[in-house]
Amino acid sequence: MLQNNSSENIKYPRRRFCGIFFGLAVAVCIAFVVIFLFLGRWLVTEDALQKADAIAVLSGGIPLRAEEAAKLYRDGYAPKILLTHPAEPSAAMAALGIPYSAEDFYSLQILLHEGVPQDAIEVVTPPIRNTADELAAISKSLPGITGATVIIVTSKAHTRRVHILGRRLAQGRMHALVHAASDDPFNPRRWWATTDDALDVVREVLGILNAWAGFPLRPSQ
Repeated sequence: MLQNNSSENIKYPRRRFCGIFFGLAVAVCIAFVVIFLFLGRWLVTEDALQKADAIAVLSGGIPLRAEEAAKLYRDGYAPKILLTHPAEPSAAMAALGIPYSAEDFYSLQILLHEGVPQDAIEVVTPPIRNTADELAAISKSLPGITGATVIIVTSKAHTRRVHILGRRLAQGRMHALVHAASDDPFNPRRWWATTDDALDVVREVLGILNAWAGFPLRPSQ
């Protein structure tokens, strides 16, 4: 009789442990599913538009970002548009002696095509390698304007990372209003349905984690 009671006492903690482990596993699975489903929507965050000192077009997303910037200019949100100059592949092509028109050249042509006058467009320096470089270059291109308001035009999935980087890097020199190109086809509710959207999400999540960690990963030289 004592032996049976001892055996039951041993089995009870095991059943309890298994129950707790199963409950935790279910909770983790549910959390993973919720994060997976809402990740695309979390990445998209925009500021309310208002009059600004400039509109800045981040590199990438041709022609949508430049077209959106032109629309904002025509609507009177800012008197000038800033373009950034990506370092690559311009440098690599120059080393080969092959003529190459950088992305800002095409963005400039799009802006002109959309009715933005040449004297309202400025290409900021120095050449950039990533989004952090871009925001730093944009904020430094506004000398004498402390806390200038700049509408940053980018893609939908990129807005969260731009917000995070803007707070870390602007250091009071610039008040960034992050705005996504309205015609960007990114679908935040079903981001896993296409390879383009899925790759955007993976890239943005890794970029955000790198920013939160203090930028341990640096762009390739």
